[in-house]
Amino acid sequence: MSAAPAYSEDKGGSAGPGEPEYGHDPASGGIFSSDYKRHDDLKEMLDTNKDSLKLEAMKRIVAMIARGKNASDLFPAVVKNVACKNIEVKKLVYVYLVRYAEEQQDLALLSISTFQRGLKDPNQLIRASALRVLSSIRVPIIVPIMMLAIKEAASDMSPYVRKTAAHAIPKLYSLDSDQKDQLIEVIEKLLADKTTLVAGSVVMAFEEVCPERIDLIHKNYRKLCNLLIDVEEWGQVVIISMLTRYARTQFLSPTQNESLLEESPEKAFYGSEEDEAKGPGSEEAAAAALPARKPYVMDPDHRLLLRNTKPLLQSRSAAVVMAVAQLYFHLAPKAEVGVIAKALVRLLRSHSEVQYVVLQNVATMSIKRRGMFEPYLKSFYIRSTDPTQIKILKLEVLTNLANETNIPTVLREFQTYIRSMDKDFVAATIQAIGRCATNIGRVRDTCLSGLVQLLSNRDELVVAESVVVIKKLLQMQPAQHGEIIKHLAKLTDNIQVPMARASILWLIGEYCEHVPRIAPDVLRKMAKSFTAEEDIVKLQVINLAAKLYLTNSKQTKLLTQYVLSLAKYDQNYDIRDRARFTRQLIVPSEQGGALSRHAKKLFLAPKPAPVLESSFKDRDHFQLGSLSHLLNAKATGYQELPDWPEEAPDPSVRNVEVPEWTKCSNREKRKEKEKPFYSDSEGESGPTESADSEPASESESDSKSSSESGSGESSSESDNEDQEEDEEKGGGSESEQSEEEGEKRKMKKRKKAPAGRGEGLSSDEGSESSSSSSESEETSESEEEQAEPASWKQKTPPSSKSSPAAKEVSLLDLEDFTPPSVQPVSPPTVVSVSLAADLEGLTLTDTSLVPSLLSPVSGVRRQELLHRVAGEGLAVDYAFSRQPFSGDPHMVSVHIYFSNSSDTPIKGLHVGTPKLPAGLSIQEFPEIESLAPGETATAVMGINFCDSTQAANFQLCTQTRQFYVSIQPPVGELMAPVFMSENEFKKEQGKLTGMNEISEKLVLPDACRSDHVVVQKVTATANLGRVPCGAAEEYRFAGKTLTSGSLVLLTLDARPAGAAQLTVHSEKMVIGTMLVKDVVQALSR
Repeated sequence: MSAAPAYSEDKGGSAGPGEPEYGHDPASGGIFSSDYKRHDDLKEMLDTNKDSLKLEAMKRIVAMIARGKNASDLFPAVVKNVACKNIEVKKLVYVYLVRYAEEQQDLALLSISTFQRGLKDPNQLIRASALRVLSSIRVPIIVPIMMLAIKEAASDMSPYVRKTAAHAIPKLYSLDSDQKDQLIEVIEKLLADKTTLVAGSVVMAFEEVCPERIDLIHKNYRKLCNLLIDVEEWGQVVIISMLTRYARTQFLSPTQNESLLEESPEKAFYGSEEDEAKGPGSEEAAAAALPARKPYVMDPDHRLLLRNTKPLLQSRSAAVVMAVAQLYFHLAPKAEVGVIAKALVRLLRSHSEVQYVVLQNVATMSIKRRGMFEPYLKSFYIRSTDPTQIKILKLEVLTNLANETNIPTVLREFQTYIRSMDKDFVAATIQAIGRCATNIGRVRDTCLSGLVQLLSNRDELVVAESVVVIKKLLQMQPAQHGEIIKHLAKLTDNIQVPMARASILWLIGEYCEHVPRIAPDVLRKMAKSFTAEEDIVKLQVINLAAKLYLTNSKQTKLLTQYVLSLAKYDQNYDIRDRARFTRQLIVPSEQGGALSRHAKKLFLAPKPAPVLESSFKDRDHFQLGSLSHLLNAKATGYQELPDWPEEAPDPSVRNVEVPEWTKCSNREKRKEKEKPFYSDSEGESGPTESADSEPASESESDSKSSSESGSGESSSESDNEDQEEDEEKGGGSESEQSEEEGEKRKMKKRKKAPAGRGEGLSSDEGSESSSSSSESEETSESEEEQAEPASWKQKTPPSSKSSPAAKEVSLLDLEDFTPPSVQPVSPPTVVSVSLAADLEGLTLTDTSLVPSLLSPVSGVRRQELLHRVAGEGLAVDYAFSRQPFSGDPHMVSVHIYFSNSSDTPIKGLHVGTPKLPAGLSIQEFPEIESLAPGETATAVMGINFCDSTQAANFQLCTQTRQFYVSIQPPVGELMAPVFMSENEFKKEQGKLTGMNEISEKLVLPDACRSDHVVVQKVTATANLGRVPCGAAEEYRFAGKTLTSGSLVLLTLDARPAGAAQLTVHSEKMVIGTMLVKDVVQALSR
């Protein structure tokens, strides 16, 4: 190395940035020059102590690598700088080492201690680069070091380093496959990672190392489905491909009953008429097929996969769109596969390479699912600028899509294509016309006459291809087309294409009885030119001679013997063998074998017409979008798509339990041995459970794909468990006490409530409950709700009440009028919504606000939970009542309205075991034993949304069915009003500044500038209490989130001309942002 500077000095230091590569040019004598002279200045710069020079040298070296130049001779000079303190230099050194570590393994091994130190570097990029270089050194001796580094990196704080660890796993596996068991442990650990950066890389490692271990995917399946939308495109393709194969092993086929339904849709569905029409002998077969006729119910996890991949059809990446398309084709019910057609047609506007791959897959899909692409027929019309391969594939798709409706349009297109200058394309078009004629009998004659016209074309290739196709079509009805055969016979003098000549000869020989005069003459001409013909033509001449000998031996005996004699001495052994075989078969000899007596049957046997099929017919056994499908041959590393299972495997393997460390309360840990509030499947993600075959619940929760947990998780869980413990201990005495308290409060409220309004509400409410069982359920639930605040944590079991009590439910709801006497005394506390009404001087009479303030049960805007069609006669609505929930103050009180519009009573209405994300919890309503036809019932349930707008997904169950439903709260329903003075408001506001303050400017419309309307719209949007304010044109509202008790302070500063500024102060930034958006929207309307 010391000689390098001396040589540089001799040169005068004139080497410039572009000069180090002069030795690369063979013409400059570089072949004979010494290698050590190259890159001399770069080596000098790398040996200096100045970081700026080192950085400049490394930039130039990396640029050389990017241009494809060889920089391996610089390895010793670069590797010395791996310990450089400068971060920028270090990064570039690692980039260089990743490229050349595999080639210069010995030198790289010398620096292995430096790479190990790099694994502990505080900079995540250096740690990742060090691991990347380490895994690039392909020397078995350092396998233990690599394994240790990968295990450490898999636990790194940085997702980028964990991603690099996932990339290193396949490298180590290919170096030493004995490490598989340890690597699987690392993969299992990384699969549990919740970051999108790692997901795609670890699934790729899983696919490379242990694709058969689907048990590793069970617990992570739902997480992968929910993360999918946020993973990078490369990872999305890998994950979708893996999940396609996983789903094929874990779920039932959604198309298993379609064959029965397609045969006779109505009868197959009802089954009665079909069974009556069948004879008694078929009863057993019908009984055997009965299980298959049960309506198919899709697994919620299957639906989750389909729903979460659907948005990716709009991805900018063609690979992602193609991956989702193949997933839908292989996994989705037939009725849903159509959604992929539009996305695939969009990809046809991409580059020709993308078009080629997409059209290969469309051609395969269009054979089985023709209707999917029929609306887009014109998208497959061929442009003159398309490459030949694209043209032929589009032609294939058009032929697959042709049916009796669109065949005239398709044939007109084909007619245009025949005039193309591209001969291969013209030949493919003629074959496509033949396929259309074969598949659609109505146009067979039209196609045949069109092909006969092409026989007079000047282009020999067009004529030859037409002859081949005509030959296949004539086999279907030869008796009607004797004239065409004569016309073809005349072409033997002109057509020189071997395949066409062979086809004409085969036709004349096969149907020689239709042209008895012409056939011998054709044989005579062929005998003349026999020696000059191609092999394929010679074989057909021998066949023609044999057939004419058997049918018209008087005219053709000598000709046949002459042809066989010529063939006997031909150079091709196939022709010699055929001639000997034919002579022994047709010419009687003294030792005439048994076969010669059957010569006519052998040569002139009726032959079935050929079936013209698509070359893509059998390609669908390969996974669409794979290289194997493209090549129509199994490629290395291809994994077969598994068959659907006969019976669905246990779905509970995908249930994930909440880890113990999420439960903070010691009291809960003490009570673990007792029955927990959550079921075994408590930790499942929300969107999973909302995913089912019912369209109503799907639409409500499509947009929710990730689970969020709030800070009040442990408190809500502990409250719930306290509640159950109290219930077990307290028993009946507590319920009696709560009933007595309820009766006393009823009397007080009856005195306070306005008589007219109370009567109206009670009559409305009374009309909703007519069956005795639903009355008792409803009454007990409402009395629970009205129990004194001191006993909010106790749950009274449902007990039957007399019918008059049921009619007074609405009067109980007017407890909102009891707190005003206590309000001025207390510091900021949660009070009822009616405070806003009191502060407004009881002037709020607008219909949109009155229900939310005065009568939450009967007047609040209802939302549909289950449509009566999806619920098979059971219609369910829900409304947020804005009352404290008696069971738990952290819960939102939700009123559920049931209505039976069927002809049969619905029995055993209850909430199934809820499977909720961590933090969310539900307090079910008591079971409704029976709901008679035409009857309605109301129940109250509590939901702790954990200060998030995440949907609560649960099952509504009857004795016979389960319905997956979802309740998603507006952000305004997650809080309760708080009363405070103006000074207290300003004091709290001062504490919540900076990131806790969200402002938005807006313009108030003319209809929304009065105090009354502004207050009405704000309180209708959010459950907040109004705070007194001395300043005119300023409105203040306060509330607390139900779960965590975080303050939410809203200020609206209205200015002249309608301009206004809305400000929300809240510790919960997400809630504040969403609240601003909702209130601005309400005020702008």
